[in-house]
Amino acid sequence: QVQLVESGGGLVQAGDSLRLSCAASGRTFSTDFMGWFRQAPGKEREIVAGISATGGSTYYADSVKGRFTISRDNVKNTVNLQMNNLKPEDTAVYYCAASTTYYTRASSNTNPSLYNYWGQGTQVTVSS
Repeated sequence: QVQLVESGGGLVQAGDSLRLSCAASGRTFSTDFMGWFRQAPGKEREIVAGISATGGSTYYADSVKGRFTISRDNVKNTVNLQMNNLKPEDTAVYYCAASTTYYTRASSNTNPSLYNYWGQGTQVTVSS
């Protein structure tokens, strides 16, 4: 059974940090483009960050540039999202996703429809 399982969410104050982790199982994800998305109530799901199969290319939404860092460990089959200086507008459910058919340019892989596998999500709430 193919699974992506997120962890690390929680309730924090503005300015705090959180580290989200995504553990993949059931197949190897080492050749997939991986992404972190988020969805706030009443809003569409949006990409936060993405990382190429080798980790050599990354993409960040403008709203998180300089605050969030995506990384991956293909041996452990994990993808992480380090979130610093969190803001109330970062409050959302965060999802890990994998794409098996993706564009070479990381910035082209922002559409959720490109992603084949999704985790169940983890809630991040940032209070002001």
